[in-house]
Amino acid sequence: MSRWKPDARGRLEKAALELYNHQGFDATTVAEIATRAGVTERTFYRHFADKREVLFLANPLADILATAAAAAPVALPPLQVITHALTEAAPVFEDRGDLARQRHAVISANPELQERELAKLAALASTLTHALRERGLETTTATLAAEIGIATFKVAYERWVNDPDRHPLAQRIRETLDTVRHLTAPAEHVAATDDVSFTGQEGAA
Repeated sequence: MSRWKPDARGRLEKAALELYNHQGFDATTVAEIATRAGVTERTFYRHFADKREVLFLANPLADILATAAAAAPVALPPLQVITHALTEAAPVFEDRGDLARQRHAVISANPELQERELAKLAALASTLTHALRERGLETTTATLAAEIGIATFKVAYERWVNDPDRHPLAQRIRETLDTVRHLTAPAEHVAATDDVSFTGQEGAA
């Protein structure tokens, strides 16, 4: 068995997710993952510290969010900065759509993994809070906007992975953040906006 086949890391990730979904995370061993990927256990440990790391290995998401938030136009209000940052990060998931859906299914079936996923989301909220503070927002506003943003992302992500029509994740993020803005708008403003939208559609017809 060769230890130097190309893309060993990618094959290990694919093999692990297939096994996790087929027979359960707890029932899957590193030896089984390595065998399915066509590599040795030593090769597995060269890429991952343990079988959980296949699901939670560091990715560029935090850096993308921080960079996108910093680069957003100065005039944008906090939630629009968050929208910009999250939609910039969407390709990280969209480029790996099938693996992302498999990963989500594994985590959803395991409470221990769900706790770790929540910790990861909390770390991303801290990243966004820091980015907004760097833009001059005071701590409470920055923290609240970041927490709303990550909660919104969680809802949008779950809609995306469960969407049989495969709408883009960026679209789901924008739709969900639009819902948040409606939740915080005065009732008369929401009604007026809906009336204008309906009238516009009627006139166009």
